[in-house]
Amino acid sequence: MRTPSLTSTASFQALENHALDAEDWEMRSLFAADPQRFARMSIEAAGLFLDYSKNRLDGRTLELLAALARERGVEARRDAMFAGERINNTENRAVLHTALRAPRGSTLVVDGQDVNADVHAVLDRVRSFTDAVRSGEWLGHTGKPITDIVNIGIGGSDLGPKMAVLALRHYTHPRLRMHFVSNVDGHDIDAALMQVDPETTLFIVASKTFTTAETMMNAQTARSWFLDRAPEEALAKHFVAVSTNVEAIKTFGIDPDNMFPFWDWVGGRYSVWSAIGLSVALAVGFGYFSDFLAGAHEMDQHFLSAPVEQNMPMLLALVGFWNREFLDAHSVTIAPYHQDLSRFPAYLQQLDMESNGKSVTREGEPVDTPTCPAIWGEPGTNGQHAYFQLLHQGTDLTPIDFIAALRPAHEMEQHHTALLANCFAQSEAFMKGKTIDEVRADLVAQGLSPDEVERLAPHKTFPGNRPSNTILMERLTPSTLGALIALYEHKTFVQGVIWNVNSFDQWGVELGKVLAKKIEAELAGEAQAALHDSSTNGLIARAKAAF
Repeated sequence: MRTPSLTSTASFQALENHALDAEDWEMRSLFAADPQRFARMSIEAAGLFLDYSKNRLDGRTLELLAALARERGVEARRDAMFAGERINNTENRAVLHTALRAPRGSTLVVDGQDVNADVHAVLDRVRSFTDAVRSGEWLGHTGKPITDIVNIGIGGSDLGPKMAVLALRHYTHPRLRMHFVSNVDGHDIDAALMQVDPETTLFIVASKTFTTAETMMNAQTARSWFLDRAPEEALAKHFVAVSTNVEAIKTFGIDPDNMFPFWDWVGGRYSVWSAIGLSVALAVGFGYFSDFLAGAHEMDQHFLSAPVEQNMPMLLALVGFWNREFLDAHSVTIAPYHQDLSRFPAYLQQLDMESNGKSVTREGEPVDTPTCPAIWGEPGTNGQHAYFQLLHQGTDLTPIDFIAALRPAHEMEQHHTALLANCFAQSEAFMKGKTIDEVRADLVAQGLSPDEVERLAPHKTFPGNRPSNTILMERLTPSTLGALIALYEHKTFVQGVIWNVNSFDQWGVELGKVLAKKIEAELAGEAQAALHDSSTNGLIARAKAAF
């Protein structure tokens, strides 16, 4: 059944009319008029606390947004996803990353296959392998325990594991050093190989088909480097695969017993919960990896059962939708006030923009509203000394998600107090701003002349009224990290349903790959490139001249 266009729905039109009334709203006034605003516009679930009160909306806005979610069938599509229906309509696939973190014994049968049993069979193998490596039972070819693990993958096979390992670095095994190689740029793998010893290094090659161009080029480079230093029969002790292509991994020299499979209903950007997370399990141990899965599952259950108005992922999605559609926010900043979450913005870039960066609906028709905003960010307080100038006084409205842990993993209390003070102060500053009259009063109090006051006041004024969310957790743990990732997964899903795009394909990455193969052959050959536009031909010729 064809989904009605978004702008034709009664709830969207009601929101359009409501947005006209909201154009002149000031958050200062909204807070002053409602002492309970924070209490009413905050929610707790799965170890996370979300404060969305510093957004330019009111109770009526939330009612209309909830009505839109229901009219767009968000709850029905959510239930279909969890039930294993083929909601990825362009690839005719189920979307079951949530099944990867369901506890043992959960019931889900898809196409006659017991999904839960399959998932836990692989997890059992991950547990056994992880335990063997971490305990020192698994030895390299010269009898030494593994000290370095190099994960070779790209996209979801890199971004999720790399982010999670860094986020959970206080839980990692003291003997194991983790390295991640993704870029086809040889500088990436060169930097990793310079740090490791072939006798004590384990390589994980993560590619479902074992044909991903960048991953296989890096894997072959690692293989050649290793074989320059060890006999071929040693490969099986130092290379494992996360893949489904048994013949290809055997040809490479990997023992099929050391291949960890996953399924076509696991999208790359949703795959850290699967065997793709092998590097995470090796780093923190299977017990903590299980906690990671359990935290995500707890958020899944909340998302699955809570009504729209009390559903954290729904609320985060709806507030973001309001900011995108009716406040014209072209981008969103992710500001984790936790250095260990420094790769979280990059992870969310793929999750959000690869999922919802679409311009046609599920039926292949042009969308009739803007879709996914650009996602970017850096950890606080670094961002304050880089791009916060634009956020505070620039011409574009850019909502911010602040993320912080109330308790650190270190004992430097003064550092953490300063960190949280900055986080909360920035959220207040974005909301309140500083009026020109307030600036003038400050400058007068500093003893400046009237002329100096008038000269400087416009430069020191902050418009404020800039929306933000704040997400808090007690500590950054495997469980709360799992819940945080699942929160944003479901937020992305909800927005995709409202826009009626397929959040689970990524055809936009394909064209460049095809053209790159052609240009790679031209760069390697002697014939002059003349098959492209003048710019591309010129760039190829310039590169060939430099070889």
